[in-house]
Amino acid sequence: MDIEEKSVKNDFQQILSPNVDDAGVWIHQDAWFNLAKFDKGFLKEYKIHKSGNGVYAFVIKGSAKIGEQVLNERDGFGIWDVESFVLEATKDSEVLLMEVPMQLPV
Repeated sequence: MDIEEKSVKNDFQQILSPNVDDAGVWIHQDAWFNLAKFDKGFLKEYKIHKSGNGVYAFVIKGSAKIGEQVLNERDGFGIWDVESFVLEATKDSEVLLMEVPMQLPV
């Protein structure tokens, strides 16, 4: 089964995580990747999984808004020092969220 077959419109679809029992592929890193396919005007809150992590949001198709930042197709945006943020689709959109640690392990 591929990602497209499991996709859920207007929600985050986890495609990668550090937990074997989670949805998506397991990796040995503190990272969570989510794919989102949102209809124009749809808003959804994303909650950071682990304190100290940040998110790189990449717009694959369409356009979206995070806070006051407007992102168009192929734009990326880094988010850190927050517990959550709201993603709003300003057009029908596909967005990849990559949550990773902001500092290297000591």
